Amino acid sequence: MITHSVRVYRSEENLPREEQLAHKIAVVAADPVEVAPEVAEMIINRVIDNASVAVASLTRAPIVSARAQALAHAPSSGGSGACVFGIGEKVSPEWAAWANGVAVRELDYHDTFLAAEYSHPGDNIPPILAVAQHTGASGRDLVRGIATGYEIQVDLAKAICLHKHKIDHVAHLGPSAAAGIGTLLGLDVETIFQAVGQGLHTTTATRQSRKGEISTWKAHAPAFAGKMAVEAADRAMRGQTSPVPIYEGEDGVIAWLLDGPDAHYEVPLPAPGEAKRAILDTYTKEHSAEYQAQAWIDLARKLHHAHPELADPKNVARILIKTSHHTHYVIGSGANDPQKYDPLASRETLDHSIPYIFAVALQDGRWHHVDSYSPERASRPDTVELWHKVSTEEDPEWTRRYHSLDISEKAFGGSVEITLAGGGTIVDEIAVADAHPLGARPFAREQYINKFRTLAQGLVEADEIDRFIAAAENLEKLGAGELDQLNVKAAPGVVGLAAAPKGLF
Repeated sequence: MITHSVRVYRSEENLPREEQLAHKIAVVAADPVEVAPEVAEMIINRVIDNASVAVASLTRAPIVSARAQALAHAPSSGGSGACVFGIGEKVSPEWAAWANGVAVRELDYHDTFLAAEYSHPGDNIPPILAVAQHTGASGRDLVRGIATGYEIQVDLAKAICLHKHKIDHVAHLGPSAAAGIGTLLGLDVETIFQAVGQGLHTTTATRQSRKGEISTWKAHAPAFAGKMAVEAADRAMRGQTSPVPIYEGEDGVIAWLLDGPDAHYEVPLPAPGEAKRAILDTYTKEHSAEYQAQAWIDLARKLHHAHPELADPKNVARILIKTSHHTHYVIGSGANDPQKYDPLASRETLDHSIPYIFAVALQDGRWHHVDSYSPERASRPDTVELWHKVSTEEDPEWTRRYHSLDISEKAFGGSVEITLAGGGTIVDEIAVADAHPLGARPFAREQYINKFRTLAQGLVEADEIDRFIAAAENLEKLGAGELDQLNVKAAPGVVGLAAAPKGLF
């Protein structure tokens, strides 16, 4: 890897194009380096993973709405169109990226990477796949594009923090998806450079989408970034240009939205000819919840079986979770969001409430992507009582481990101290989720396939489940024009197109 120094430049300094971060990203994207076998294997895992969570959300309101919007936009004469999860109809690729992006993100149940910034790199797959289907690309082309999308988003997330400036993390997704599309299509450096710049410029937004009463836009935000990336690539291919320099300019993103005129970042990117391996640093979710909640669900279900008496709030005086800065301030009591303790809060808000999640998992000994968030479950009196006894605080050591660059000690958990009503305490800790590569039960191909089969059950017919799995596992051998096989069709009666809400389109 090469570490690139990035800072703000005054206009009169006239930073050469080749020295701009967007151009360096474009050079990486245009590099014809082959994809390593282990990277290709993980890409297949994540294609399966994305399909799992997309299928599980097919009947949820944001997906119904996004799908209806997409269906109003037929493919152009420039290609064959792209598939929409759950149905057979094809639409224009940017709208397929939109509909499928919402489906993938809705349940907050796919892969993650956490460093200086947070990310769900699997959000790159819907826009890159949509363009691949529309243009008749091959499985090998798609694998190369996805490898780039993951690489760029992970590298940006390692170096540039967005959230401390209240900028949503999808600002790294617009550029990464545009770069991935560039690799997929074999575009030249200049065209990718322009697409990356537009991808960034059009996807910077505030983090209010993940604060307070979290709305359905939480699922739409990455889908919008993917849609913008497709449109940015289209405009760049037509010779249209973007703001330059988009990162380093005196009126650019860094100067006014991030660390300001005196900012300095060290961004790692692969050297010429170096394989793009960043996907191997990412990890998926066993549970449908914010990633920082994964380890806490695992610890809570362990405690449920070891100490079943903890399920009764009368036996518990207090539960104190000591964890990282991020977990405490974003999804813990340090956020000072009353909604995180509100039984009437939205699913999106409960998904970002460690007090709620830990209480329910402690009582149930499991986590379910629907049942654990139901209004009936959230308002159960004994749950509310236990939930309100849970608080979090930052522990400097867990914060240090959260930010560690050493994969062997990087942690997303913490310790818990449960004070019993009758006296005494129960103390335990967990560093990483069970499904993490260093966890108790790391996810491998078997677990990805099982996740798909579990979430597709009752929504997709058995033959279609088997067909999709076979196609995904054969991804690298799919020929030009065969990528429609990566779509999953719902069982008859699951998707009711006539019931979709009406809008402008």
